[in-house]
Amino acid sequence: MDAKVTKIRSMDEFNYENKTVILRVDINSPINPETKKIMSDNRIKKSIPTIKYLIDRKAKLAIIAHQGDTLDYHNLIPLEEHAEKLSKLLNQEVKYIDDVCGLAAREAVKSLKPGEAILLGNLRYLSEEISSFEDVVKLEPKNMLNTYLIRSLAPLADYYVNDAFAAAHRNAPSMVAFQEVLPTAGGLLLEKEIQALVKVMEAPDRPNVFVLGGLKISDAFGMMEQVLENGSADKILACGVTGNIMLMAKGYDLGEKNAKFIKDRSLEVFIEPAKEYLRKYGHRITFPADLAFEKDGQRQEISVEELPANEMYLDIGSKTIEIFKDALKSAGTIFVNGPAGVYENKLFENGTKEIWNSIAKAEGYSVIGGGDTVSAAQHFIDTSKINYVCTAGGAMVRFLSGVKMPLIEAMKNAYDRKHI
Repeated sequence: MDAKVTKIRSMDEFNYENKTVILRVDINSPINPETKKIMSDNRIKKSIPTIKYLIDRKAKLAIIAHQGDTLDYHNLIPLEEHAEKLSKLLNQEVKYIDDVCGLAAREAVKSLKPGEAILLGNLRYLSEEISSFEDVVKLEPKNMLNTYLIRSLAPLADYYVNDAFAAAHRNAPSMVAFQEVLPTAGGLLLEKEIQALVKVMEAPDRPNVFVLGGLKISDAFGMMEQVLENGSADKILACGVTGNIMLMAKGYDLGEKNAKFIKDRSLEVFIEPAKEYLRKYGHRITFPADLAFEKDGQRQEISVEELPANEMYLDIGSKTIEIFKDALKSAGTIFVNGPAGVYENKLFENGTKEIWNSIAKAEGYSVIGGGDTVSAAQHFIDTSKINYVCTAGGAMVRFLSGVKMPLIEAMKNAYDRKHI
């Protein structure tokens, strides 16, 4: 990553030997609600290269991270298991202390020897780090210097490294305030995430095809506006609820059941923007030609020209699948956010399954991201066949939507500071 272009310093610009480094990672993991154990260690594995890089250079490494939040309290647990998994993956002990930045945590950081690492307690145990505090108080980074975390840990450190792109949309002290007072660099994962998304947005091999599906269509519509307007996307394949909204915007009657589904979730607000996108960029948007529904326990398909029918459409049909596969086969770049249908039900897995298999075989550069998207991909293919699997969900969507994100702005602002 060219620091002069991105305004984010690379780690190799600093000498970490015998220096204390605060490393912010995102190892927030899905938790089994019954056992409270980690269900997937994907993000933990992704953090290893940066941690190893710093340990190998004899840094005294204090790792900070979060798990859960007020909005997903069932995932708010200590980070002890995270430390165990890090230790196993590194083949070296990562110490753990169930204290975020209190006296015990500070003493533990001070006692680190070169090449040692410690994971401090869950950041979300601090009120200043939870989403509700961020939403209500709305501090600027320069006003966060007196928060408990920053005034406790910053004086102990020589450098700050951020490798938590998945939390880049969070305006929390751990993400944006250390940059105010410490020489700052981006971690290896942060670099990879940004490089992959910049390639999709600014330097894609053509044609650049976006597959936008799933239920969370606010994400799809945020990206759609940006990539259509700036010319990044040559073609958008709309499926899932996004595809159904496009059909409604085009004037198709999906029947009472689907209309109620859309209205009950207040998704009808996307119909007018969809009409505008179709008016301005219709030749670049492909929506379903047929849809699948269940009747008498069997999968049935219907052409959109035969609508309406009083059924719930939970997948794209065979004709649409072939249209999408042809587009993916010839794509130079592919980006995917969201499954094509309710793939968890065997009756409606065809669209998602066929799309993923097509992407796995495609020659184009492929990028996927978002929890549901990655889960769907893992369900059907070996994700090593995808060129880049982004760890981020919300941050990725905001980046591709052209929204300025707190972390990226903080890293850029740190670039020219005199203390560096």
